[in-house]
Amino acid sequence: MDQQKDQGQQIQVKISDEVLKGVYANMVQVGHGPEEFILDFMNIFPPSGIISARVILSPGHMKRVVAAMEENLKNYEKQFGQIKMSEQPEHKIGFRTE
Repeated sequence: MDQQKDQGQQIQVKISDEVLKGVYANMVQVGHGPEEFILDFMNIFPPSGIISARVILSPGHMKRVVAAMEENLKNYEKQFGQIKMSEQPEHKIGFRTE
């Protein structure tokens, strides 16, 4: 297919009600290997927590996501003011599978 035709094509994306409501995360852990980045979004409430979502991205897509997040963060701060960096948690996080 011609790339120019592709760029003008509108893509319809569906979302289920379950995904639409979203999930809460107050922490993210990022891991990577040669082929992908793994983002584990967690809801931590000491003494325990749960991974609420895992997103696996290719390195090229991860770079685009980081650029989009930086741009949106700048736009947010321009509109609402500078965000104060929160402190890094002191506790260690370990994983267990059930």
